[in-house]
Amino acid sequence: MSSPNLHPMINVAIKAARAAGAIINRAALDVEAVRVSQKQVNDFVTEVDHASERVIIETIMTAYPGHGILAEESGTEHGAKDSEFVWIIDPLDGTTNFIHGFPVYCVSIALSVRGKIEQAVIYDPSRNDLFTATKGRGAFMNDRRIRVSKRTRMNECLISTGFPFRTGDNFKQYLAIMADLMPRAAGLRRPGSAALDLAYVAAGFSDAFFETGLNPWDIAAGSLLVTEAGGLIGNFTGEPDFLDQRECLAGNPKIYGQLVPLLTKYSKFAGVDDKMAASDRIRAVDSSKDLYARSTVDLQQPDGSDGSAAPASAAAPAPRKLTRARPPVAAPADPAGE
Repeated sequence: MSSPNLHPMINVAIKAARAAGAIINRAALDVEAVRVSQKQVNDFVTEVDHASERVIIETIMTAYPGHGILAEESGTEHGAKDSEFVWIIDPLDGTTNFIHGFPVYCVSIALSVRGKIEQAVIYDPSRNDLFTATKGRGAFMNDRRIRVSKRTRMNECLISTGFPFRTGDNFKQYLAIMADLMPRAAGLRRPGSAALDLAYVAAGFSDAFFETGLNPWDIAAGSLLVTEAGGLIGNFTGEPDFLDQRECLAGNPKIYGQLVPLLTKYSKFAGVDDKMAASDRIRAVDSSKDLYARSTVDLQQPDGSDGSAAPASAAAPAPRKLTRARPPVAAPADPAGE
């Protein structure tokens, strides 16, 4: 259902997203019957992805035949090739979740105008949650204004991410990042849909999100939701030009500011010194038998810059004296029987 108060292009995107969501919901009733193929290792596509993408493109092209299209499954095959208006489409973000019946997936549609995202829709069909944003007009979830969280201390924060799953992904680097973040945060989550992760940051359900290896259709719509909800988004070094850089960090301003110094050394755009520091950290974590114990060493800075107060100095524990327990000696029997 469209709203007269929304931008006309958002209304078209909502119509397209809901049509795609209807296809997804019907298929979810019997997910075992869905035909699945594999694009590459651990990267799946289904007939539902293709059907969803077709209905989105048809809806948009009917309304705006002169616009361009960049879609996950069909690329730039449809739409005008030289338009300043380009719709960036992920018809089913979270396909692996979908084919397992795990209800964390969504439809993501964004409009780029001269390279800047100006309209965004993310639709979660399993919950019927609709996230929308128009540049300069704020972000909304089901017609309710949303804002990023107000948390300022890292140890109170829930941070979402995506684990590496493709051949060639730097798994050891992710282990090092998790070793740096897990002891500092209240929790680290991997829901499996980057678009929905960003929508949740915008709504304040989580405080930050980071991931590498992402494509524009994974993050285009979510990026506008985050900024219109008062958050920040960029690459791991904090630079705002991130859409095509395959690394993304988003969060409320305070937590974003604390995460950039932690993640900078793991960015492909990091300087030589930072990259050397990242290599040292990766080797230290990789060689450890106890990942979590090693990760907690030297977390606190003198100023408590990890987002929590520096702990009071504690006295070294007193050495414990070990004694061997002896079994009790039985009393001799009384010869008188008394």
